[in-house]
Order: sequence, then structure tokens, then C-alpha cells
Amino acid sequence: MEPGRKTCDVAPTSERLAQLVSCLNKLDPLPDVALITGDITHDGTAAQAAQAKHLLDPLKMPYHVVPGNHDDRTTLAKVFSGSTCPAQDEEFLHYVIEDHDIRLIGLDSTKPGAPGGEICQRRADWLQARLNEAPERPTVLFMHHPPVKFGVLETDEDGFQGADLLEGLVERFPNIERILCGHIHLTAHTQWRGTVVSTAPSAGGMRLALDLTLKKSSGFHLTNPEFQLHHRTTDGGLVTHQVEVLENDKLYLF
Repeated sequence: MEPGRKTCDVAPTSERLAQLVSCLNKLDPLPDVALITGDITHDGTAAQAAQAKHLLDPLKMPYHVVPGNHDDRTTLAKVFSGSTCPAQDEEFLHYVIEDHDIRLIGLDSTKPGAPGGEICQRRADWLQARLNEAPERPTVLFMHHPPVKFGVLETDEDGFQGADLLEGLVERFPNIERILCGHIHLTAHTQWRGTVVSTAPSAGGMRLALDLTLKKSSGFHLTNPEFQLHHRTTDGGLVTHQVEVLENDKLYLF
């Protein structure tokens, strides 16, 4: 949000994001890269995107963004131009990052004017072409919307059009080790077509109030900011940790 404003008049998301950036910069070793899976703004405005960039730019590692349903892809493309969002399509904000041991493919899953996600035929064709370029190389896809239901309104009712197009590709390319998403403001994991779909917690401290009955309108709890840390082990495994940003990070011995 713009300086001085709170998201939904409650959550100090700018302050929380600044705390998260500070925490990431203190990690040892530093992460190789930070992936921002959308909802970088609340209302899609240029002012909010510029504020987010101002808060993210102090990161000591490269970072990359893809749009969420609260974002405007044209605005993000302008504000986060260059290596942060190196869009390789005239219409959608998706791209490949080749700089790391794991190949990273950012996907634009947004559908303007709708809360749910979508992978249309054009996006599926683009992804298939990129996957064909390196079919054996370990790969992670990152996008905003989970393509599978998680038992919350944000996935089960918002929906995801074209999930069948994506699942066909995931089944064909077992080198896809993760699909990293946002949208539901909760950490959750599920197996899907031979890979793992994992959703990130809220960097802005807005944790979804979990209601598996799907009867209540979505609400959130104010929490500390959180993020996922993906660790490549020496034997080639990919381990995911959830990290909470604590104001008191004093360590106590067991």
C-alpha cells in the first residue's frame, strides 16, 4: 500500500514487507533469489507498485515478480521492468530465469477482472516450448494461483480455468520439482500430477482464517510476516521451510 495506508484499513503491509526484507538480508547464507508470487499491490495502482518496488529493492539477492489478481499486469511491467520481470511475451508477464542450478519459470496466471486463475492455450503453448528447451533440467514453476483446490474459497470458488492444460504438461515433464503459488495467504502443500504444489504464506502478515466448510466469507488474522525458504540439499533434494519473521529472534539452548 501507499505509505501511511493499511490494507483493508487494518494490516500495515508496507511495514511488514520491510521487516521481511530485513530478515531475508540477514540470512546466512543469503538466498540465491527471491520469488514474489503476486498481489504486490492491493488496488493495482502505479503508486502501490512503486511503493512495493521501493521496499523490495534493498534485497541483497535478485528478485522476480509475477502478477496476482490484485495487480495490473501493464503497471507491473512498467514499474518492475528489466531483470526483475523480464517478460518474454507481448501480452503476458511470464519468463525463464536460467541463472541458477534450478531453472525458474514465472507464469502469468491472472485473468483481468476476475479473482481466479487461468492458463489459456497460448500460455500453455508458451510453457510447453520452454519446457522442451531443457526437458531434463530441474525446474520450478512459480505463479500466483494454485491450479488445484485446497479446501478454501480462494481456490475452490475462485477457480482455475485451464488446469487440464497445465496438468498435461506437468505429467509430461517430471523434471518440474515444484509449482510455487500464492493467493490463499496460507502455507499448504499437495501432490499433483507427479509434482508438489506449494502455496506461500503472507509477506504482509495477513494470514487467511482457515474454514474448510467453505461456508464463511474470507477473513484474515494479523500475524508476523512469513515466507518459504527452499533449500537445495547436497544430495539433490529440494526442502521447503516456512519462516516467520520474529521481532524477538533471540535463540535459547535446548
